Amino acid sequence: MYLTKEVKSEIFAKHGGKAENTGSAEGQIALFTFRINHLTGHLKANRHDFNTERSLVKLVGKRRSLLDYLKKKDINRYREIIKELGIRK
Repeated sequence: MYLTKEVKSEIFAKHGGKAENTGSAEGQIALFTFRINHLTGHLKANRHDFNTERSLVKLVGKRRSLLDYLKKKDINRYREIIKELGIRK
């Protein structure tokens, strides 16, 4: 499995403040970005996997809505997470 407990806690520790802070918007955006990158690599190898493609589109939409929320609440946190993760606007 590509997303182990240790990897998740590392992502949340780096972007969410603490490993236990799984509800922070930055931590969730970072986790979604990790999963999106993994699914993108999978789809490059398996072009006809339409279920994974649908899951990828849903994840991108979830991440976009969290980014919109963060942009509305605190523009500085939004700009920081965009720069850290290298997400295009």
